[in-house]
Amino acid sequence: MLLGCIGDDFTGSSDLGLTLANRGMRVTQYCGIPSSPAEGDVDAGVVALKTRTCPADRAVEDSLAALNWLRDQGCRRYFFKYCSTFDSTPRGNIGPVIDALMSALALPRAIVCPAFPANGRSLYMGHLFVGDRLLSESSMRDHPLTPMRDSDIRRWLSQQTRQSVGHIAHPVVAAGRDAIRAALDTAVANGSSIVVVDAVSDADLHQIGLACPDDTLITGGSGIGLGLPESLGITARTDRVSWTGRSGPAAILSGSCSSMTRMQVARYALSHPSLAIDPVQILAGAQTADGVADWLMQRSDDAPIAYSTADPKSVAAAQASLGREASANLIETLFADVAVRLRDAGIARLVVAGGETSGAVVTALGLSQLEIGPEIAPGVPAMSAGGDGPALALKSGNFGDADFFETALTVLEGES
Repeated sequence: MLLGCIGDDFTGSSDLGLTLANRGMRVTQYCGIPSSPAEGDVDAGVVALKTRTCPADRAVEDSLAALNWLRDQGCRRYFFKYCSTFDSTPRGNIGPVIDALMSALALPRAIVCPAFPANGRSLYMGHLFVGDRLLSESSMRDHPLTPMRDSDIRRWLSQQTRQSVGHIAHPVVAAGRDAIRAALDTAVANGSSIVVVDAVSDADLHQIGLACPDDTLITGGSGIGLGLPESLGITARTDRVSWTGRSGPAAILSGSCSSMTRMQVARYALSHPSLAIDPVQILAGAQTADGVADWLMQRSDDAPIAYSTADPKSVAAAQASLGREASANLIETLFADVAVRLRDAGIARLVVAGGETSGAVVTALGLSQLEIGPEIAPGVPAMSAGGDGPALALKSGNFGDADFFETALTVLEGES
């Protein structure tokens, strides 16, 4: 295994897997830390964890366990993948995990670059943008679990790490790999161990990847993976496994409350059966996994959707009534239990929206690894666990266009 990757959620891990596969690597996504060795033909192993919003000490523990397994597979280069909107809080978990990985690997530096221009995330002068707005002015400001109130990644990260945070500005990045490499060396000489690197285009990300051929640890969004295969000597392959897809009954589970997912749910519900999930109703026993699964399966020929997706005011009201973590746990547990019932009832295609929801669903289904299929939207591949299980799409909240759900079902069926 040439490259060992650690993802802090399941959708982000599949996003990275797609980026690397599209650049010629043989990629396997592992659902949690594997209990057995990897197959011998894997170029990049992506260990998907559910550590984005858990306590920081557990995120560190799980990430180090993933690192140890990847080391045992022969990896000598590693990638810590987190969200392109840097979903975290002042207490972590990105900084503490970077610190722990650097310490375990005895490294003098690690770069930080969450940019993903294909989905509108750019990093300029250390500030993260979503489209033409600062991250702190975007819908991420009101994220129910990781509200991002500061777009300055240097300042945000400095609250999470015990190390000095440096910065390489875009004019240096635009000058190419040699300039980036020299600036990284200078940053370390000046005492910065963690270096935030600007990127506003795929070309920038490609050059950053090429500038770090000897760096043991890279951290960031999936975009920075654009240049890594080439730096590892991988070129495009023609022997990638073809996608066959699955036809048959389908369902959608949406736990994301992002602005894009709200638009997608509203668009999809205009022409498909839809069921709103309310954490208060779950707690009262009025909405159960059995009831929701039965409702979905009775309408599975029409690809129905069950969603907890709601606007920030509704989410805040539920959190005020039940507590932030309790509200989220009620929804995740319900969707996880529903997914198991859907699989047992023979669902062929399952689309899941939201990183936390996707992690809960994949864990409940007991999947050990996933095959990366074709791209549905930037950052979202079709996926399969093989056997008789459903074809899957795991979508980060703000990814995809307004018609994402329709497109996903079509690709999962094996159609272009």
